[in-house]
Amino acid sequence: MSVHRAVRTAGTPHEAAPGAAPRKRRRRGARAAGGRAPAATAAGLETALETAEESKENESPAGCAAAEADPSGGGGALVRWMSQAAAGAAQPGADGVHRTGFTVAADGSYAACLAERPAAVGGPGPDAEPDGPCGPYVERWSLDGPEPYTVALPEALPEESGTQVLPLPDGRVLVARPHAHGGATADPGKTTGSPGPTDPGNAVNGVSGPNAADIVLLYPSGAGTGSQTVGAPAGREVRLLPASAAGAFATSYDGAGTEVWRVWRPGGGAPVRLARVPGRCTGGVWLDRDGRLLALDRELEGRTKAVAVDLGCGVVSPLLQLAEDSNDRLLLAEPDSGLMLVRSDATGEDRLGWGVLGSRTPVRFPEALRLPGALLTPVAAQPGQILTPEAAVVALSCEVPGGGRSLALWRPGSRTLHWRAVPQQWLGPVGLWLPGGPLRLPAAPPALVPYDVPAPEVPALPAAPARAGKAPAAGEGPALVPAAPVAPPALGRRPSRPALPGGRKPAVLPLQQAPLSPVA
Repeated sequence: MSVHRAVRTAGTPHEAAPGAAPRKRRRRGARAAGGRAPAATAAGLETALETAEESKENESPAGCAAAEADPSGGGGALVRWMSQAAAGAAQPGADGVHRTGFTVAADGSYAACLAERPAAVGGPGPDAEPDGPCGPYVERWSLDGPEPYTVALPEALPEESGTQVLPLPDGRVLVARPHAHGGATADPGKTTGSPGPTDPGNAVNGVSGPNAADIVLLYPSGAGTGSQTVGAPAGREVRLLPASAAGAFATSYDGAGTEVWRVWRPGGGAPVRLARVPGRCTGGVWLDRDGRLLALDRELEGRTKAVAVDLGCGVVSPLLQLAEDSNDRLLLAEPDSGLMLVRSDATGEDRLGWGVLGSRTPVRFPEALRLPGALLTPVAAQPGQILTPEAAVVALSCEVPGGGRSLALWRPGSRTLHWRAVPQQWLGPVGLWLPGGPLRLPAAPPALVPYDVPAPEVPALPAAPARAGKAPAAGEGPALVPAAPVAPPALGRRPSRPALPGGRKPAVLPLQQAPLSPVA
């Protein structure tokens, strides 16, 4: 049974802001014999740290310091500082390789991306030779050793720009390729997937219109690349979802609804359809550690609202509905603490806010996260903060027009953004944050640059619910408050839960109906 709650706002809403052909390749130094890390990788972290230090030394004295001292309105100085720094930012890495689409496995052991080298080295002329595979090609990173190192996984044809990659804990890389890639395409008359629990009699057709994708597995095989075809989910706009301990998942859209697929699991098997959501869905955030509760941003009837999908029984339930006519998206969720970061225009302008999954804690829109002229994107949240969302540190990428980027570290219980310089070759906005460890940002050449969390300013205490008719304190911003208390669901539990009998809806509590005028 889904729970519906009314929420109300405290304070006055803020005003809206104005608006190919096969190539013959010679691979050089792609990996050492026996799959060992190349000796040169030891310099990777040093190079990345040096670029971060150089970036920090080149900061304007009034730039980062002004933003740190003025958490609510230091955006102007920050934008100027980052715009000046953008001029020196290079797109390719220091090794000459351009990397995109960087993703990390669920357990942090491997990562993968698309890489592309310059077509030739040694200058122009007939004697110029490729320095390793050209591209784009799939590149795997090994992260579980003392130093990260890369393994190139090229095939006969270069990858298309729309290719998506997802590393698996066993070292293979799952690749979603558009049908236009020219590789093996599913036979139109052959079933390449299997029906899921919500479609007991519906077979899965392998070919389904534009933007359909083939799913393959790539892995090192001797001096070359091994490949294994998995299948082709039905539908177009196939998107791989973030890594999960339960396997690899994807969504596809057929013009009327979005289908959620499990495209790989330990032990293998064809893609399986798990759920169908009316409307077109984007995003994708896991609400638990077991790979069962998934949040998607559903566009339906001109509005976008986050919904929760229970992949065990296929049930879809509301998750975010801050106002009837607002667009409410879920950007990040940390299952241990219950912290969630949302982007919503319920206050009258598009803003970042935070709340707690399954509780009546208000969804707040702090002034610290309101930086005119800059785009804040959540990168990762500190794991292991059991049921203490106010104490969990959130890493955010801050980007301004021109390409300038910096890293902001912030706690929901604090009104201050702590600014850090990022490596110039950061492959973000993405980071790796494992329990008990520091935040690490991937950078080129292969390196993981660590960042320590700032010390808490004051002991983290639960924020008192805002009351109707009472303006929020300075720096807090508007808050959307649930009107009636409800029991929160269990959070942070590791064991998988059994399927709910009788088609019952999952215990994901929606935040719903938030009129923006104070209620007496």
